[in-house]
Amino acid sequence: MQGREDAQRGYLDVEALAGELLVPGSVFAFLAGHRGRLFPDSMMEDLFPSRRGRPSVPAPVIGSVLVLQALQGLSDRETAEALTFDLRWKAACGYGLTDRAFHPSTLTYWRKRLAASGNPHRVMEAIAEVVTETGVLNGRRRRAVDSTVLDDAVARQDTVTQLIAGVRRFGREIPGGQDLIAAHASGYDYTRTGKPDIAWDDQDAKDGLISALVTDALALLAAVDPGTLEGKAADAYALLALVAGQDVEPADGSDGTDGRFRIARKVAPDRMISTVDPEARHAHKTQSRQQDGYKAHIVIEPDTGLITVAELTKAAGPENSDGAVGARLITKDPTIIGSTGVQVLADSAYGSGEMLAALALTGHTPVIKPWPLRPAVEGGFTLDDFTVDEAAGTMTCPNGLTRRITAKRTVTFGAACAGCPFRARCTTAARGRKIELHQHDALQREHRQRAKDQDFQDEYRTHRPMVERSIAWLTRGNRRVPHRGISRNNTWLQLRIAGLNLRRLLNLGLHDSNGTWVTA
Repeated sequence: MQGREDAQRGYLDVEALAGELLVPGSVFAFLAGHRGRLFPDSMMEDLFPSRRGRPSVPAPVIGSVLVLQALQGLSDRETAEALTFDLRWKAACGYGLTDRAFHPSTLTYWRKRLAASGNPHRVMEAIAEVVTETGVLNGRRRRAVDSTVLDDAVARQDTVTQLIAGVRRFGREIPGGQDLIAAHASGYDYTRTGKPDIAWDDQDAKDGLISALVTDALALLAAVDPGTLEGKAADAYALLALVAGQDVEPADGSDGTDGRFRIARKVAPDRMISTVDPEARHAHKTQSRQQDGYKAHIVIEPDTGLITVAELTKAAGPENSDGAVGARLITKDPTIIGSTGVQVLADSAYGSGEMLAALALTGHTPVIKPWPLRPAVEGGFTLDDFTVDEAAGTMTCPNGLTRRITAKRTVTFGAACAGCPFRARCTTAARGRKIELHQHDALQREHRQRAKDQDFQDEYRTHRPMVERSIAWLTRGNRRVPHRGISRNNTWLQLRIAGLNLRRLLNLGLHDSNGTWVTA
């Protein structure tokens, strides 16, 4: 049943005894005075429709605890300890000096209840309502888009470990799975613990083990009709199918039908890195920096540092690229929905044609560093040295030769390059230059010209520092996500941002003025 906070303070209420010790303008002081207004009992009533059973933790308390936990980056056990021993936490949550916190598993229970509800992000929305009421974003016509990679909460697994784990999960989740393993998977003893006992520096031994594991996996997959599976069984089948194919290829001189395989010489573009967290991915934020985990995408108002919308995605895949997610978030930002002419700032990762097209469609102005043009020959001509006439459907090269743009947007100069005096600066291809034009090439060309303007560059440099600070606030002490999977970690991200936004509002002078939230 729904628990409610007692309005009557206890004799040892920490806020009453030592509330003056709380730093004015801190999140602790704000929650001590306003948690009931920010997180009223009615906020959580739908989670407890029954009037029976033991009362839950009151909404003002759990809302405050979830925000403080995400803000400080604590585990469930550390959170319970803070609520028991830290006087700031006790004051913020209305606890008495000798009150003990609830069991850490209570937080898991609450997260599950919220996740299964119709509004899992209600805590962040409560703070977003405060932002709206203050009007601090009214008239602010800039938004910045950025992302950062967050480490996952599991260890990376090699191909052998993933195959063995996939078969074991198959045995646990598929109906009759253990019998199927006994009948069809004789290449390895899947009941033994530890790494396989082979000579790991012997390539033939490794290939033999890979061949046995892949053959077992394929035999198990063939023994089950996936159309009859659902839920965890279907997930286990799909997982085994994935790990049996993503990292292996037929051995030299084999087509795979003879059961000979080896670890592939290339990495799958959307490679799963752990069967413990199948949604974690290799991340390549830069060429020199590689991580495993997820990517947090955010939209920021660069003058206030408030984050207006955010999303956590896989760290790989074209649908999770900065440009693709950035275009989606700009259209979802509730603070600018229906507005036009908003300046959208971002680095070159967001200079894709799709991002520019999305901004053009919504009437926003891109202040985005363009994608750098890479010439086919070092120091030679770039794409901008070729003139495009979209109306006529033609492209003209630096030597004045014009060719038609095909339906697939390719332009072939071919044999005409043979006697061209500019060939050494244009192409090294034996058959001459061939160019594939992007669908939004005209928008990209226009944007590259606009980016040369000094006002454009000054605008970008002026507002970029706050974006970097906002990313730093987001990742400070929280470079690693605390959960497994996109859904649960996205909920954590929303809570983290709720805490950051509340703290930022307090820095901007948030206070109650005759029943209305205002900033200084």
